[in-house]
Amino acid sequence: MKKLVNAVQMSELDRYTIDTIGIPSLVLMERAALAVAGRIREYLMNSSRLPGKTPSLYGHKGVLVLCGSGNNGGDGIAVARILHGWGISCAVFLAGSEQKMTPETKTQLLAARNCGVTEEDGLSWEDYEVIVDALLGIGLCRQVEGKYRDLIRKANGCPAWKIAVDIPSGVDALTGQELGLAFRADETVTFAFGKTGLYLYPGKALCGRIHTEDIGIYDYSGLPGKLFLSQDEDLDWLRRRDPGGNKGTFGKVLIVAGSIGMSGAAYLCARGAFGTGTGMVKIQTVPENRIVLQQLIPEAMLDITDEPEVWQKDLDWCDSVVIGPGLGQGADAEKRVEWFLQHAIAAQKPVVLDADGLNLFALHSGWQEWLPGNSGAPVIFTPHMGEMSRLTGVKTADLTGDRIRHAREYAASTGTVMVLKDASTVTAAPDGTAYLTPAGNSGMACAGSGDVLAGILGGICARSGNLTLENSHLKEKEGQEEWVLRIASGVYLHGLAGDMAARAKGQNAMTASDLTEFLSTVTR
Repeated sequence: MKKLVNAVQMSELDRYTIDTIGIPSLVLMERAALAVAGRIREYLMNSSRLPGKTPSLYGHKGVLVLCGSGNNGGDGIAVARILHGWGISCAVFLAGSEQKMTPETKTQLLAARNCGVTEEDGLSWEDYEVIVDALLGIGLCRQVEGKYRDLIRKANGCPAWKIAVDIPSGVDALTGQELGLAFRADETVTFAFGKTGLYLYPGKALCGRIHTEDIGIYDYSGLPGKLFLSQDEDLDWLRRRDPGGNKGTFGKVLIVAGSIGMSGAAYLCARGAFGTGTGMVKIQTVPENRIVLQQLIPEAMLDITDEPEVWQKDLDWCDSVVIGPGLGQGADAEKRVEWFLQHAIAAQKPVVLDADGLNLFALHSGWQEWLPGNSGAPVIFTPHMGEMSRLTGVKTADLTGDRIRHAREYAASTGTVMVLKDASTVTAAPDGTAYLTPAGNSGMACAGSGDVLAGILGGICARSGNLTLENSHLKEKEGQEEWVLRIASGVYLHGLAGDMAARAKGQNAMTASDLTEFLSTVTR
């Protein structure tokens, strides 16, 4: 996992590094500029090797650096000076007022002038092969207007390769929202830690490829608001298997899913659970689904009864429970959700509540009394934005604009682990720890994709054995519960499988079944 920060947190880390550790601000600025300049040089070297081009750094059109008055602009001016020193043709365009420049930016401007760096007054966009955005940085919290908006609009319309310094200007560093108009980068070089807005849409679509560079910023444990980005290493535990184990060793998942005409949801959920390496899956469903499910997935056991005595045996047997995919919201579905949710929580079995299970939960406020709070096995809610709106009463557009905050608030108020599904899925714990996943693509926006995820999370919980929130610190990870790390790794697994499916089949015609085919590839 990798830590993510917002603008306020990054400012605090800067202050700590400068004031407490004693690293001068200009040293940090110089290292940031070197990182950006190095990436530009690498791009120019690679582009010069294209057919019909002479392999040289110096036979290209120039580099234009757009600079504001703040420290982001100072980074950009330093980039131009460094490129100039390397013999690379470049020019600076000062969009901000010299009178409003920070002391560090004034120092960088003086140094650039002393070195003879070209300053542009009027822009001829066709003269440049590379455009560098060092206009506004991560501190922006208002709409982009006036000359900055016009400058960004013209830059976006230019065919040059574009690179952003720290974050594309116009992207909110906290929410990823586009503040009026944002620079559209091919690559973004960000410093020390990833910025939250780079991993939330639309910001994620505006930043291009992200490079996170160490420039000497020091971290400290007192920084509030723990947010992390899932990484491949978070799946290491899932890939390990006991060579002496048996099917019971690797967990047993009970899936309460499906209704008449909705056997597919139960099937996809079961495929998702098996894709985590879980040993056994049982589907509790309606009798009408028996034949089709036995044909589709003979590895799964079935319970087609309507008898709580049998349900209790199912519950005693399993290590985790998934409730909701394809259930509908009729009387039979309500009975099944109510019984299994209440009894699974009472038995301290990990529960994944999904789809119609969530919709029914939203209709019955009294069911919240069963939630265990912050102790016992986790209850995991997996709403998409529409379901989250029904749970919270908050409009979908408002949820999308600040999804991390809303996921955290709901998790804290209910004691649940929230997996808020969207193009950028958020996993939030009751203590405020949250994860984003960098994996996934638009091809996963298809019927059944959420059913696969619910099964994956059920399998993750079953594979985690007797882990509970009270004894969860098997390995310390910034103090967050091991449960939440593992649940977030399931979301990441789902996204990785989707990315593999997209590479193999393209995003336009992907199906949820395609996701299940690649789960084994990710976890092998």
